[in-house]
Parts: sequence; structure tokens; C-alpha cells
Amino acid sequence: MEQYITFFTNHPVLSIVWVVLAIMLVHSWYKSRFSAIRQVNPQQLTLLINREDAQVLDMRGKKDFTASRIAGAEMMNVDKAKQNDFGGLEKYKTKPIILVCNTGMTANNIAERMHQQGYEKIHVLSGGMSSWQSAGLPTTTGK
Repeated sequence: MEQYITFFTNHPVLSIVWVVLAIMLVHSWYKSRFSAIRQVNPQQLTLLINREDAQVLDMRGKKDFTASRIAGAEMMNVDKAKQNDFGGLEKYKTKPIILVCNTGMTANNIAERMHQQGYEKIHVLSGGMSSWQSAGLPTTTGK
């Protein structure tokens, strides 16, 4: 214990950095553990679709959506979603919804907004469409 005290007194800046990093780590864990939005991997996404009739909402651009998407996915307008305009999605309010973007980053922000608007079962595909394709799972094309 005495060594810790000596270290802290000799290296105050480094000690503060370590404490801040520890707090950030605990905060991140706590937020992900108790968040209403769940991260799912491609296999869990498949189970949600098959067992709970989940709806996949693809947030990528029209070009990417047309070129390759998860079967049954609907395109979601990200610009409208950023303005909390979820018109046309009310039918999915109590149904499991899985948001998909390219890497999972955009989907997390929109998932938070949807949850605030009363959508109950929001999931985000961890790693986005990239993880789906990396897993070698099938996609469909066209309009």
C-alpha cells in the first residue's frame, strides 16, 4: 500500500490519468449493461427474425441498400430519423426492431432517439452490415 502512495505522490499526472481511465471504463460497462438498447451479433439477429418476427431497418444509403441488404430489411431515412421523424414505423413500436448501418455507429445514435420516442425493443447489429457480410450470411439485392 505504501508503494501506491509513493507512486501517486511522485507521479500525480499519471495517477490522475489512470483514475480517469478507470472511471471511464466503469461508466462504459455500466451504460452498456443497463441500456435499453441491445447490441446483437449476426447470429442473434437471425434468431430474433426467426423467433420473434423482428423487423430489420437498414440505415445505409439507397445505393448500398439496393446493392446488398439483409432479406426482409426496410430502408430507413437517416435524415428524418435524426429529426425524430419516425413516421411509418409506428406499426413496429412493440415489435423487436434491429437497426443496421455500415459499422454500427450511426445505428446507436438513432436507437437512442427511437427509445426516447417510445419504441420498446430496439437492437443494433454490432459491427453493422460489415459484420453480417464478414460472417458470410446471405444478402439480397434490388429495390
